[in-house]
Amino acid sequence: MGGVLDSVNQRTQLVGQNRLELLMFRLNSGQLYGINVFKVKEVLPCPALTLLPHSSKVVRGIAHVRGRTISILDLSVATGGLPLQDISKGFIIITEYNNSVQGFLVGAVERIVNLNWEAISSPPKGSGRAHYLTAVTEVDKKLVEILDVERILAEVSPPSENLSEDLYNKGQGADHRLNTVLIVDDSSVARAQIRRCCESMGLDTVVLNDGRQAYEHLKTLLAEGHNPADRYILLISDIEMPEMDGYTMTASIKNDPDLAGLYVMLHTSLSGVFNQAMVDKVGADDFLAKFHPDELARRVLAQQERQEVAA
Repeated sequence: MGGVLDSVNQRTQLVGQNRLELLMFRLNSGQLYGINVFKVKEVLPCPALTLLPHSSKVVRGIAHVRGRTISILDLSVATGGLPLQDISKGFIIITEYNNSVQGFLVGAVERIVNLNWEAISSPPKGSGRAHYLTAVTEVDKKLVEILDVERILAEVSPPSENLSEDLYNKGQGADHRLNTVLIVDDSSVARAQIRRCCESMGLDTVVLNDGRQAYEHLKTLLAEGHNPADRYILLISDIEMPEMDGYTMTASIKNDPDLAGLYVMLHTSLSGVFNQAMVDKVGADDFLAKFHPDELARRVLAQQERQEVAA
């Protein structure tokens, strides 16, 4: 799998085209799953694992990979399934989320496919398994399920969502002209984290699930005679979303003279040196890696203050 990852320049060519590359894999059954290649650092045959006493049942152990100690999570267990049996025949997908590196143990790795986000839809509601999905798509007439990795990681190691006391007090004590944040994310965990952070500062929120919903919402406001930049402090958006990704949404906003004044922050678990190039290419105003509540609060308050000065 040495050729799994493209160069930074090649990967940035997808920016603003509403496309992604998906690495497909299997767990215990024939069901296909997918993960965005942007989040994959490496794919390796499963090495020898060192067991960790008293750890979560999802954590199968730790591995030493290129001088680094990495926790290995069994994705089958993490999504409510049975543990992968013969791990010596399995693979680990080394990923970087929220500035942390971990390995996901899978049964088999398939191939990479290049897809349009418009071909990816929200998961069906009502099934227990859908709890761990952010999207589904079809490849060669086979269903591919895209896992909500942020939910999985949050359940294994819940991040702190509490604001420091000074930021909490600053937010609660503020009295500004604009008091609403537009939040766009396909992960229910991420949406809830951002919403709680904003609401703990005394802010109102409007929450949407993907870039297409957000763009259509903004166009509706315009049609009704409202300027979104006069309604929202800023738009905080994920990048990976079905229907329309955050890059394409941002480019659409910034290329529209009537919407370009809306401040857009891309807020994502994607990490890597290519992020700034992507942010610059689509014209986003800011970029922040998930999930750091204090830093998110600082940037929201700073934008709120800039708007007051401009007014």
